[in-house]
Parts: sequence; structure tokens; C-alpha cells
Amino acid sequence: MNQPAHIEAYWQAFLQQHPESILYETFQFAGGGAIGDTLGALVVAGTKTATCSAYDLYEKEGDALPQVGHYSIVLNSREEVLALIQTTHVEIVPFNEVSEEFALAEGEGDYEDWWEGHVRFFSQLLPQYDVPYREDMLVVCERFRVVQ
Repeated sequence: MNQPAHIEAYWQAFLQQHPESILYETFQFAGGGAIGDTLGALVVAGTKTATCSAYDLYEKEGDALPQVGHYSIVLNSREEVLALIQTTHVEIVPFNEVSEEFALAEGEGDYEDWWEGHVRFFSQLLPQYDVPYREDMLVVCERFRVVQ
């Protein structure tokens, strides 16, 4: 994995404290930008402990599904490290069956705020991949904990 030097240094410092051989990925919430920065700040504040994504995009982008125990480095829009998180639970469910409890764990307001925001996000994102938005589309619901 080819990462900028400051991200690799961050990871190496973590490995010195946790010597087990583990891999990681880096990402920005919502693809980055101001929204991604806001969501990343919610993680740092401890408000956001879950996220969901469209299942179909994993295949379209050739990405593996998240797995329990995997680590991710959350970046802001300037590629600065915000947090190291570890996946604690993964579930694939229809979008219109995501529980209110899970939606609240995303830290983005009440259930209605979460629903409206995600409908808007998926409706804009999915057509870019020739994937239609549907209320019953599968989503990957991931819970995580902040490691540092």
C-alpha cells in the first residue's frame, strides 16, 4: 500500500505499541470534502460509531467488504489523520430496514435527518456508477470503535 509519509509514520507508531501484524486502509467519509470533514469530526468527538455504504459500490470499485477486526485511518479533506478506528460489527441489510438505533449511532441527528441525508447522498452518488437508487437496496452497516 503506497501511502504518504505522514500516514505511514502514524501507522508505524501505532504498530510499535501494537506489534501484531495487521493491515489498514485509509478513507474520508462521504468521499471527502466538507461533509467528510464534518463526519470525521463526529468520530473524533465520539458521536459517530457507525457508518453505512451501498453494497453494490464494493463490487463496482473492486473493494473488499469491511471485516470485523480491520483497522482504518480516517482522514480529513487535507489528507490529515483524524482517527484510527477498528471495525467491530458488519451487517448487510436493505436500506429501508436499517434500524433507528443504527441510524442514531451514525451521529448525524435523529432518524429522519439520517434518512433524508442518506437518500440525498445515495441519490446523487449511485448514478455516477450506473447503479439506481432504491429504498430496498442493500447497504453495508459497519460499527466501529476509535482506537486512537
